[in-house]
Amino acid sequence: MKILSSYSIKGGVGKTALAVNLAFALREAGLRTLLLDLDPQGAASFYFRVDSAEKFRMRDTLSLVEGLRRNIRESDFPGLDIIPSNLGYRHFDILLDGMGKRRKQLRRVLEEFKPDYDVILMDCPPNITLLSENVFRASDAILVPVIPTVLSQRTLEQLSGFFREEDLSCDMLRPFFSMVQKRNKMHREIMADLPVSHPGFLKTVIPFSADVEKMGLHRMPLLAYSHTSEAARAYRALCDEILSLTGK
Repeated sequence: MKILSSYSIKGGVGKTALAVNLAFALREAGLRTLLLDLDPQGAASFYFRVDSAEKFRMRDTLSLVEGLRRNIRESDFPGLDIIPSNLGYRHFDILLDGMGKRRKQLRRVLEEFKPDYDVILMDCPPNITLLSENVFRASDAILVPVIPTVLSQRTLEQLSGFFREEDLSCDMLRPFFSMVQKRNKMHREIMADLPVSHPGFLKTVIPFSADVEKMGLHRMPLLAYSHTSEAARAYRALCDEILSLTGK
């Protein structure tokens, strides 16, 4: 079982769009996929027409496993299940802080789902917290959407710096360019320069697309309602690239 995370310190960069469309593409590739929506906003759950998770008491590892398992929902697409978010997830840090090996608990929890899924994909909140540190230590690859702008470049450098400070492997970080406008000179210049200092960049580029913004209207992945669009093809190519790198 592979554990992938869609993560960025910065919001509004296409993090949830990645999680939703990558989950769909993984399912298309024949992999039993579980999408875990850890963002209290619950946007990924919304896109899949799944209600918020039922509240449950998070006291220890066992109760967390049982609570998440009870909240597994089948999506409209066979082979793709969702664990929706809940505003109560904002308390994850408090729970984890009171547990032993508090930075490695999430990996232990997710291992319990290994018999049922080939891939677990997490949509993560845009911050660095104890939950984020658990995500980093649980993941086989951390997918980081980067808009080719100065602020997105800065947040990627902050994230890389945090990994070095905490002795985490920067090899896990897999940034890629998102919401790209090829006619934008700044976009072109940053796309030429940034991968030099961050060699883990994926080659696939996700273009800016109004079709992606319509996901909220359709409440489904772009790949489900506009499967031949440029952005949909890019997400599928990104999925193929990720699978080739993770050995799945």
